[in-house]
Amino acid sequence: MRLLVVTPFYAPDLGPSTPLVTMLCEDLAQLGHHVQVLAAVPHFPSGQVAAEYRGHVWLAEERNGVQVKRVWVPSGERSNLRHRLFTFAMFQLLTTVVGLGFNYDALLITNPALETFLPFAGLSWLRRKPAVFCVWDVYPDVGIHLGIFRHQAVIKLVGWLENFCLHRASKIHLLSETFRPSLQARGVATDKMVVIPPWLDTEFIHPMPRANAFSQEHGLNEKFVILYAGNIGFSQGLEHVLQAAQRLQAEPKLQFLLVGDGPNHANLVTQATTLGLTNVKFLPFQPRERLPELLATADLALVTQQGGLGNDSLPSKAFPILASGRPILATGDESSGLWKFVQQSKAGVCIPSADAMALATTILDLAQQPFACQQMGQHGREYALRYHSRQAAAQQFGFLILDFGILIQNQKWR
Repeated sequence: MRLLVVTPFYAPDLGPSTPLVTMLCEDLAQLGHHVQVLAAVPHFPSGQVAAEYRGHVWLAEERNGVQVKRVWVPSGERSNLRHRLFTFAMFQLLTTVVGLGFNYDALLITNPALETFLPFAGLSWLRRKPAVFCVWDVYPDVGIHLGIFRHQAVIKLVGWLENFCLHRASKIHLLSETFRPSLQARGVATDKMVVIPPWLDTEFIHPMPRANAFSQEHGLNEKFVILYAGNIGFSQGLEHVLQAAQRLQAEPKLQFLLVGDGPNHANLVTQATTLGLTNVKFLPFQPRERLPELLATADLALVTQQGGLGNDSLPSKAFPILASGRPILATGDESSGLWKFVQQSKAGVCIPSADAMALATTILDLAQQPFACQQMGQHGREYALRYHSRQAAAQQFGFLILDFGILIQNQKWR
C-alpha cells in the first residue's frame, strides 16, 4: 500500500518522537509498503535549521528505502511562543500544498493537531483518504497541566482541532492504555483506538560496559553518574535536579550529567553557575551512534516529569533506558502513566515530582545499592525485549494498513 506519513520531525532531526517515526517508516518499507514522509527540515531542539537544509522551500531525499520530502520552517528560538506558532503555521501550510501532489492510499499523521491539523483536513478528510491519527500525548490536557495553555480561548481552539482529527480519523494509535479514558470522555469510539506501546531498536541500544569510550572521554569512570539525556524544556522540572545536586555536593563520587538542549537549557546553566555546582556537567546532544555508550555511562538514569500530567503523557526517553539495561529514577505523580510503567517493568524507583529532598535521598540510597541497581536494569532490558521491539510494532501497524485496504475496496472507511 502507498502510505503517506505526516510528522514535523524525522531523522536526522532530534525531536522526541523522531526515533519512533523513523523506525516505523523504515520497517514498513521493509515489509513492502511504499512509504512517503512529509516532514519539516531538521530544527529540533535548538530551533535552528541545520545548515545543509537551508535555502529550500522543499527538498526530497531517500533514507533507507523511505521517500522523504522536507518543507521549510524558519530558524529561531523555540522558547519564543510567536516563533513556534509561526513555525507550526508554515509547516502545516507547506505540507498540505506539497502533499496534494502525492499519490497515496492512506495516511499516518502524528498529533498534536496544533501542528498537523491542516494536512489532516486537506490530505485525509477532504481527499477521503483513511488515516491513522497517532496520539502520543493527550492535548490540550498536557498543555494545560504544564501551564502552556492558560487562556480559555486557546484551550478551546486546541481542543477543537484535536477533536476534529480524533473523530474523523479511521484509527487512533495510542502509546498507552492510560490515554484511553481521556479520549473516551471526549466521545471517541473505543473500537477506533489501538494501543501499540512505544518501540525501539533493542539491537542497536543494548547493555554495554559501564567503563566505555564515552565515560573515559569525559572522566566519568570513577564516578557514580546520574544521567539525564533528552530535551531540556520546561516540562521536565530539572530545576529540582539541580537542587538535589546542591544537597549532594559533599558526596565527591556523585556526578550529575545533563545531556541535551532546549528552551530551558540556558536557564539551568545559569542556575548551576549561581549555585556553584561542581558536581553537574552539561553536554550537548550526542550523535545517534554514541547513544548506546552514553546510556551505558549512567549508573542511574533520570526520567523526570512535572506533577499534574496524570495519564496524558509518557516520556519516550524511558524506553532507550530500558533497552540499555540501566535503572530508572522517575519523578512524577503516583497516578501517572510514567509511575505505573516503571512499577510494572520493575525497572526503577519512582518519587513525587518537585521534591528535591526525596530525590537527593533516593540517589544517595541507590548509590549504596549496586546490586539492586543491577537487578532493576536487568528487569528493564527483559521488559524492553518482551514488549517494545520495533518488529512487533511494525507488524501491528502493518495489520492496520491491510485493514485500510479492505476498507478502501468496500468504500466504508468513513
